[in-house]
Amino acid sequence: MFYFDYAATTKMSERARETFMEAAESFYGNSESLHDIGTDARAVLEKSRDLISSYLGIPAEGLYFTSGGTEGNLLAIVSLAMGASGKGKHIISSMAEHASVHSALGFLERLGFEVTRLPFTEKGTVDVKKLEAAIRPDTVLVSVQHINQEIGTIQPIEEISRMVRRRGLLFHSDCVQSFGKADVARMIPYVDSITLSSHKIHGPKGVGAVYIHPSCVMAPVFPHLSHEKGFRGGTVNVPGIAGFAAAAEEILIESERDWEYRTALKEASGGTVVFIEGERAMQLPSIVGGMIPGVQGQLVLLECNKAGFAISTGSACQEHHEGGSKAVEAMGYAEEAMDQFFRISFGRHTTKEEILSLGETLKKIAAAHSAGTAMQDLFAR
Repeated sequence: MFYFDYAATTKMSERARETFMEAAESFYGNSESLHDIGTDARAVLEKSRDLISSYLGIPAEGLYFTSGGTEGNLLAIVSLAMGASGKGKHIISSMAEHASVHSALGFLERLGFEVTRLPFTEKGTVDVKKLEAAIRPDTVLVSVQHINQEIGTIQPIEEISRMVRRRGLLFHSDCVQSFGKADVARMIPYVDSITLSSHKIHGPKGVGAVYIHPSCVMAPVFPHLSHEKGFRGGTVNVPGIAGFAAAAEEILIESERDWEYRTALKEASGGTVVFIEGERAMQLPSIVGGMIPGVQGQLVLLECNKAGFAISTGSACQEHHEGGSKAVEAMGYAEEAMDQFFRISFGRHTTKEEILSLGETLKKIAAAHSAGTAMQDLFAR
């Protein structure tokens, strides 16, 4: 089967796997233990922290390891919001964030916070003017993803940052989809906090990280914990973190190749797919959101699966729940379009031949199932 779901997860690289296995065999101690086996594990942990921090150009004391992107978003957003709650309890985010961000915001709403969730423009980005209009005297935090997990649009982080900084607000960005695919280090000066995940960059599953600028005031979600300076509980996964660091050292951003593949997919599908995308400067080429008018996204997935192609109908963390694509909804499409959405994402091991073959398959699916729905009928009225 040909894999086109790299935005969901990736296969662990050989180097990351070997590093993980070596660390599991030789550095199995609890990194908080005071004996030599524990201090050896601590040394591997801190070396891994230094490697990832160096890649991002951040102070190592601000990097906290987690069990993945979901836990990272939950802890970062709640910790920052609670730390700033003395100034206010209003948060701004977007409608199309990852499910973990919506979970964190929902939890905070239970604690008395108010959340404004902004729609996307027709180009798949947050409208900065609407964001500015949403800021209130009691606003304390803005959380906007760097790259959308369903359609790959790049959010205007620098522009949002200038607005947020002028007002003294905290700014968190979910960078799980951008780390390893875009220059995350370049955006570090514009944010207070980011979330990362290992398995999106060919590292082990069950590992991630959060960076919070050391100057930020935060209130740990759970008190009296010791691991990661009290940011989270549980014995630290040293072998997984070592594999994460090894994967980070292998990062190779291949934008030119990915744009070539995206163009080839469009051509090979023969105009049968409606591509949901932003302007080129605001689009990650390796995440492709699309629809075949009149055909359910789930049907496209199943037909592709039968033909030997693994695609998705959106974020894997949302795929088994009803409601369709959050990004498509945020852009103002009708519910029908949300149900027709599917996602293709390619990566390190994708070949041009696989891209062309997938395009031909989509064309055949459209010919067999499409009802010829007009594009204008896909927008909500």
